[in-house]
Amino acid sequence: MPPNTTNNPGEAGGGGGGEGGGGGGGGNNANGSLVGAGLGPHQHGLQGAAGGGGGGGVTGMTPPPNTGGGAGAGNVLEITSVAEFYRDRNLLITGATGFMGKVLVVKLLRSCPSVGKIYLLMRPKGNKDVPTRLRELLDSHLFKNLRSVSPNIDEKLVAVEGDILLPGLGLSQVDTDILAAEVSVVFHAAATVKFDEAIKLSLQMNVLGTKRMVELCQKMTKLVSVVHVSTAYCNCDRDEVDEQVYPPPSDPYTLLKLLDLMDDDLFNHLTPKLIGNRPNTYTFTKALAEHILVTEAKDLPIAIVRPSIVAAAWREPIPGWVDNFNGATGLIVGAGKGLLRTLHCHQDLVADLIPVDIPINLLIVTACYTALYRQKEMKVYNCVSGMDNPVRWRDIRDHGMVALKNHTPMTDVVWYPSLHFTTSKRLNKVLVLLQHWLPAYIMDIAARVAGKKPIMVRVAQKLDRAAACLEYFTTHEWRFNSDNVHALWAVLPEHDKQTFNFSLSQLDWVTYMHHYCNGTKRFVLKEEDSTIPKSKTHLNKLWWVQQICRMVALLVAWRAVFLRSERARNAFYALLRAFFRLITYLPIVGRI
Repeated sequence: MPPNTTNNPGEAGGGGGGEGGGGGGGGNNANGSLVGAGLGPHQHGLQGAAGGGGGGGVTGMTPPPNTGGGAGAGNVLEITSVAEFYRDRNLLITGATGFMGKVLVVKLLRSCPSVGKIYLLMRPKGNKDVPTRLRELLDSHLFKNLRSVSPNIDEKLVAVEGDILLPGLGLSQVDTDILAAEVSVVFHAAATVKFDEAIKLSLQMNVLGTKRMVELCQKMTKLVSVVHVSTAYCNCDRDEVDEQVYPPPSDPYTLLKLLDLMDDDLFNHLTPKLIGNRPNTYTFTKALAEHILVTEAKDLPIAIVRPSIVAAAWREPIPGWVDNFNGATGLIVGAGKGLLRTLHCHQDLVADLIPVDIPINLLIVTACYTALYRQKEMKVYNCVSGMDNPVRWRDIRDHGMVALKNHTPMTDVVWYPSLHFTTSKRLNKVLVLLQHWLPAYIMDIAARVAGKKPIMVRVAQKLDRAAACLEYFTTHEWRFNSDNVHALWAVLPEHDKQTFNFSLSQLDWVTYMHHYCNGTKRFVLKEEDSTIPKSKTHLNKLWWVQQICRMVALLVAWRAVFLRSERARNAFYALLRAFFRLITYLPIVGRI
């Protein structure tokens, strides 16, 4: 940033006025920097007071179309890149120990090395206190190579004890005061992402937790940007989903009042009636949370990012990195182990998978542009793949099976991997009974006879629950509008496109699925690559076992029909006579 524009670069305003100070800048900078718009009510720490200076143009970074200059467009801020925007800026991240949260923290540290402190809202878990959980996070595989880029990582990451389930986010008064005084950018990613979560807990975390976060943000004197992580499926009752907040499926405030009046059992009993045509409590409560933002965060510089089915990393932090069994990962594990044999799925529908690094980069860029070009209406970004680089469930299965059989087979596979999709719910139930439950009971009986612990029925139960949670999404298709995402990408400078890529134009799904399967094996199942040769040998044996079993089954079926039906025997003999008569006409056989 140019000299003498702020007392505290990245936090203060224009023209040497410091935080909220007066004075302003002029037009375009010769260096090719951005001259941004003012931010209205929450402009603290970013710019001078309203009306402090002339208008600005853009040379380095460009405003998205229809920004209208935002409130107080006379104010200026010169920024040469997204990373520069984060220089010395203090952030707050909720959900930092989750899948997306971890990738967000790593990306910020790696690509914005001059970022200020990153406060992580964390709660004690089990017998582990917050410092212990932070230490485990820093010692994890994902953070191993970061110290060469960000050597002072221990100083930048600050764990703050809190819990979105508690009033005031469970923060002490001291921590509340610190966050209110120092934080200028907030990423709210904390939520329960379990599709079958009890509705009371889902309301408490996804709706009430969001309301509490808004209340904290309203106390922040330097706040310039808030990004809320939602889901593209919060409006899954619609075939076409635009980048807007739709009317809520129920009144969230009425439901929040009922939290203290109704127990868990009554809530669970009423769940089907409450969620209506939503498939689960997750999509239902995320829609309610967006309405909370519309009603309570009008004065905040806030945006919503809606990812679709978040999957393993494409490029960053490590190709194929994933750390949970959610979504498609659970299907990969089940199929790779030979346990998942059939699935109710329309294979020609679009599977709207999105690699985790795509929404993470979009979050970071969105926070920057929300601060620089605030608009009157809250911006929504549908972060999806189906409209730009679609992949179908059939392709996910086929590419995945090639990887699981030929490249990265898993250890302890119980049966040769094969996954059948059917559009018939009834047929799928029959196949599940024959291919999942029957083998599970047989193997558990054998385990008991051998004096071992039976586990396969429990595994089958988990598979059944996972398949049931995904069924709605494997049997439906949506058209998501992503004009705002495209507009943001169009104005992003080329160097920022390289660093914070959220375009899927270069993604090859075959290569991606190979990395996804390998990442599932390495990071979720903790299986080393050194096990691959032995696993391939084991798979080869299972293939022969499968062929032998098929031949035996055919012989048994043939024998049962052949012995009981004279018509079947006559037909069989007629086919044999026809076959031998046919081969006598072949040139070589005819000369014998």
